[in-house]
Amino acid sequence: MADESTQSITVDAPAEAIMAVIADFAAYPRWANAVKSAEVRSTDARGRGAEVAFTLDAGPFKDEYTLGYEWADDGLSVSWSLVEGQMQRAQKGSYVLRPHGGSTEVVYTLSVQLAVPMIGLFRRKAEKMIMDTALKELKRRVERG
Repeated sequence: MADESTQSITVDAPAEAIMAVIADFAAYPRWANAVKSAEVRSTDARGRGAEVAFTLDAGPFKDEYTLGYEWADDGLSVSWSLVEGQMQRAQKGSYVLRPHGGSTEVVYTLSVQLAVPMIGLFRRKAEKMIMDTALKELKRRVERG
């Protein structure tokens, strides 16, 4: 897999509240602007999304893809990888939550490999923009309740 990008943000909420928002895929279209639909296709033994299909419209980047999720038992991390996609050949990502008193640092790592060639510099720039937007939207959603 290609290089990965990592960003973090501090959210004024406990890790459990943040992970609840991350796990509520049906609500993504209401707060994650680029996500037009999210459908849980299968769940794990605890009822969390194990395979989720997304429709994404981020301006010039539109895609329909399915991600497979693995949830940590401690409730502090989740990782995913691409199951199938139209515009992507591969995707790996994770959220790791690090509680600090009443707030939580959210560390987001992402690597995307598109089906069409893209210069590494531009790909990393696009990943950083996607991650920055996703983290800010997640923070806003969690802190507003």
